[in-house]
Amino acid sequence: MKKAATFLHRGDLPAGALAGATVVAIDSETMGLRLGRDPLCVVQLSDGNGEAHVVQLDRAAYDAPNLKRLLTDPSVLKLFHFGRFDIAMFWLHLGVVTAPVYCTKIASKLARTYTDRHGLKDVTKELLGVDLSKAQQSSDWGQGQLSDDQVAYAASDVLHLHALRERLDEMLVREGRDGLARACFAFLPHRAQLDVAGWEDTDIFAHS
Repeated sequence: MKKAATFLHRGDLPAGALAGATVVAIDSETMGLRLGRDPLCVVQLSDGNGEAHVVQLDRAAYDAPNLKRLLTDPSVLKLFHFGRFDIAMFWLHLGVVTAPVYCTKIASKLARTYTDRHGLKDVTKELLGVDLSKAQQSSDWGQGQLSDDQVAYAASDVLHLHALRERLDEMLVREGRDGLARACFAFLPHRAQLDVAGWEDTDIFAHS
């Protein structure tokens, strides 16, 4: 497999980057996993053609008009793994509702009912035979200068999502759950907004 080309940008996605893409894989890096406490630091994107764009955001302003335009473009499907958290972070820090979306973690839970291992590393290993490194998962994403290892890690989290989606779509159709998956994806931006509004630990559909 050819080594992916990775581009690091500061502040925003450059104008024209990912132009013409109809599906873009997206992930983010933050200082932690608590909404309202931990800032959004990095957003990484790939159109599935072997390139990754890593955007180190300006946390003083979060002024990223090109990125925001892509996140809200109705003609571009945004592809995530556990998109609930990323979408909530984008709403909280960038002020945009990300849509339409697809989440490979939701797809995995609906299609791979024979396992409870739905993390990106596990799903990628089983379905694609690719062993992702998670060595930089807990590193300092708020520092001024990202290391080469951090940039490579950020890129790796989006470079395989397109292939994962293809495999999971096949499984969803085979199991007759593709329509249910699409309904879950459509609801995901609303679930993320509930998280930001304070219901992140509450199942609003539960009886009690």
